[in-house]
Amino acid sequence: MTAKRALVTGASKGIGKAIAIRLAKDGYQLAIHYNRDKAGIEETAAEIRKFNIEPVIMQFDVCDRETIRSILEKDIEANGIYYGVVCNAGITKDNAFPSMSGEEWDAVIHTNLGGFYNVVQPLVMPMVRNRSKGRIVTISSISGLIGNRGQVNYSATKAGLIGATKSLALELAKREITVNCIAPGIITTEMTSGIPEEVKQTIPMRRYGLPEEIAGVCSFLFSDDASYVTRQVISVNGGLI
Repeated sequence: MTAKRALVTGASKGIGKAIAIRLAKDGYQLAIHYNRDKAGIEETAAEIRKFNIEPVIMQFDVCDRETIRSILEKDIEANGIYYGVVCNAGITKDNAFPSMSGEEWDAVIHTNLGGFYNVVQPLVMPMVRNRSKGRIVTISSISGLIGNRGQVNYSATKAGLIGATKSLALELAKREITVNCIAPGIITTEMTSGIPEEVKQTIPMRRYGLPEEIAGVCSFLFSDDASYVTRQVISVNGGLI
């Protein structure tokens, strides 16, 4: 029996890397994406190979719609249709809104929200035609639920992902393709490395989360146990909200 295939975007570090490794541990054939961090994606690939899985490595800018479509279509033709996709790739360009430049706004919107369309849209119809059910997981943020100072652009994209997830879940429910969203709180990654230590005291559990804890939730959403879970936002934030 051929193992199911899954694509994880932004898999060179942090949450995306942890998710890719966990899905490999669960037995999925992996395609892993990166944009600039070649060394990071090679580290992820090395971890995946420990499970006797040879990952497909993809390099593209999630804003480059036509290139993405071409790469994904060629990959599907060569290696088969995806069972699941994790839309994780994202960036931050924080600034107070009155000082936020157009470039800071556009870069975050086009990457975090536009990237969802550019990656997921070409994969949906092949998943539907395959009639083998499927899983789509988006990675939002606590900022998309409650907002955050200096992150009007980032919060807008992460809230937008929640709306997109819920709408797509409705469209695909009768096909038994589940679409869910994970909204992490403060997770120990490169992206959160500059957060002041005193912020930890605002979290009821008094610690930051681990990428592996997000990966565990994603693993559940990909599993057969989650076959009736769709259109949900699962917050993983240590009780922060």
